[in-house]
Amino acid sequence: MNIYVSNLSFNVQDEDLREFFTPYGEVTSAKIINDRESGRSRGFGFVEMSDDAASKKAIAELDGATVEGRAIKVVEAKPKEDRPARSGGGYNNGNSYNKNRY
Repeated sequence: MNIYVSNLSFNVQDEDLREFFTPYGEVTSAKIINDRESGRSRGFGFVEMSDDAASKKAIAELDGATVEGRAIKVVEAKPKEDRPARSGGGYNNGNSYNKNRY
């Protein structure tokens, strides 16, 4: 099962994330997501565990836990296609015509 972990301290590294979940079962991967430009943590990551029962127990017990003074949020990760589409925010807010260009 893939698990989404948010509100992490920017100091948390991949190995720290793995250590948080190891007491609950085998962690097959743990990855902090970093900003492409700065390389700095974005404050969230993903953990994958091989056993669904262990994953559910980890989610139940770690959701709301305090890590480095922050209450982390731990939930089952949703596949990309299940997430709502983001609107705007991209280059030129999705408008094909830029009135400031001319």
